[in-house]
Amino acid sequence: MQRSVFFISDSTGITAETIGNSILAQFEGVRFEKHRLPFIDNAQKAENAALRIKTRYAQSGQRPIVVNTMADPALCEIVATSGALMLDVFAPFIGPLEDELGTRHSGAVNRSHGLVDFAKYEARINATNYALSHDDGLAVDYAQADLILIGVSRSGKTPTCLYMALHYGVCAANYPLTEEDLEKLELPARLRAYKNRLFGLTIEPQRLAQIREERRPGSRYANLKQCRWELEQADRLMRQAGIQSLNTTHVSIEEIASKILDQFGIEKTMY
Repeated sequence: MQRSVFFISDSTGITAETIGNSILAQFEGVRFEKHRLPFIDNAQKAENAALRIKTRYAQSGQRPIVVNTMADPALCEIVATSGALMLDVFAPFIGPLEDELGTRHSGAVNRSHGLVDFAKYEARINATNYALSHDDGLAVDYAQADLILIGVSRSGKTPTCLYMALHYGVCAANYPLTEEDLEKLELPARLRAYKNRLFGLTIEPQRLAQIREERRPGSRYANLKQCRWELEQADRLMRQAGIQSLNTTHVSIEEIASKILDQFGIEKTMY
């Protein structure tokens, strides 16, 4: 079975897509053809979106599904003329919140990802610059780091650091454990003063070899035996140093980041 799904928003569409995908993941027997329609913030755009959805309905013969985060009821009504199943993400919350707060919601568009807090936004940019300059041990000014990820090359350190920086404003550095570090089975000198900020990432050898093979085909770097040795040594080193670690093989970047932030007691929010 295949169904068309439209994530529609008056802003970026990130919220609709994130929540929508979480819900759709519960239906493993269905293949979803997904479309994101962001910035549907006026009547003309809503009518165009409705036409596109209606056309897809006619082509497929299957009723499309709309995951909607538009705040303006009038725009929602226009899109609903498409005949799609409308899933309004905000609807279950607006009424109870209006009752609790004693005020009506504004219905203003483009609010969910706006620059509400400029200080937080600037912190995210600064943290992203920090993550980029302290990637793979390029810089070692760890005094400003909220945390430092360690692990063998290609174990997921860089994308995790960038995600935490961009979304939460966390200053995250990362350091790749080299063969020399692994042979000595001891923390590099530059990391020892920051041991309480270290967190390890690991991965299954077969997956690591696959990732490295894509980067450097046929190399010793990508050889399964080499990958297995590096991971075993890294595990010994981290256990010996008392550093907690997480296997990233079957875990999303979002979940990795959440587990790390929880471990360090960092409670920064996205917006």
